[in-house]
Amino acid sequence: MLHPLFSTLVQRPDLLVDHLSAYTALFGQEAKTAGTEVIQRLLAWVLAVVCGSIFLVLAGISLILGFSQNQFHWILVVVPLFALLLTALAVSKAKKPLPTEHFPLLKEQLDTDVVALRMAS
Repeated sequence: MLHPLFSTLVQRPDLLVDHLSAYTALFGQEAKTAGTEVIQRLLAWVLAVVCGSIFLVLAGISLILGFSQNQFHWILVVVPLFALLLTALAVSKAKKPLPTEHFPLLKEQLDTDVVALRMAS
């Protein structure tokens, strides 16, 4: 006598295929979400490096202009500070922690299936 699970698999293999395709779709959806978060963090780091470089260049140019003209203009401070502000915002976005639990829906579905299989046996 076969276990009810095995007899169902032998009689209706399409149910297993449907179930596995649902798992694949759920995994793809959660992987896409996790990948999007990683890409956003990577882009934030790239933006931080670019804005930091721009800040350094503008600060150097401002110092050169300030010393060569022997005059102080507020614009020589404001323009580099704007790039520094963008750098700080990008770094704060990039340093946000990623969600600690990966693939929570997939784990929940696996736990539900394990409970259902234990009840069936």
